[in-house]
Amino acid sequence: MVHHLYSACDFFKHIIVLKTRDRCIMELKRWVDTRTGAFDWGHAAKLYVDMEEKSDQLKDKEEKVRSALQHVMKCNLEKENITDPIVLPLADCIISAWLLDVISREQDNYIRYLRKLSRLLKPGGQLILIGDLDLTYFTVGAEKFHGFTYDEDFARKSLEGEGFVIDCCEVKKRTVKSDLLDYKAIIFIAAHKQNLV
Repeated sequence: MVHHLYSACDFFKHIIVLKTRDRCIMELKRWVDTRTGAFDWGHAAKLYVDMEEKSDQLKDKEEKVRSALQHVMKCNLEKENITDPIVLPLADCIISAWLLDVISREQDNYIRYLRKLSRLLKPGGQLILIGDLDLTYFTVGAEKFHGFTYDEDFARKSLEGEGFVIDCCEVKKRTVKSDLLDYKAIIFIAAHKQNLV
């Protein structure tokens, strides 16, 4: 997904995207390089410029995202340094959209992965976390996958327990029904990592 990058590039000139799968990396790099056969994310750009009421800036917005995307890198969330062997400079902001929901099996996993993301962030840096509340499954094609079930209280306590101060938390109840997944609401959290004295 690149939807969140359209907003991010308005604030950050250098964006690094971490992906766990080689296929995702390849597809995103094909899109960045405008290669033939790349997935067309034009609908995401159109949605963004329409919301901003700047439909005439569609091409400019796509180019701005592509130029801000400095690297698309592989990460392994099981390693202590998830970008091993590369050590990245600490980030000003991390956006995690639905990642923890699909890789976590239980509360301890969620907190452990959140801690690893936190290590990539500067003190005072921002974390934007997007997830599905009370998700139990999601489907891709004909396959059904486990989703981690949690509520707003757990998300808040997990962030606070890892040294974050929550600046904003919004929960939007599900309005569209689908057999593809069964979440009850989407949670959006903006938090900052406390400066340690």
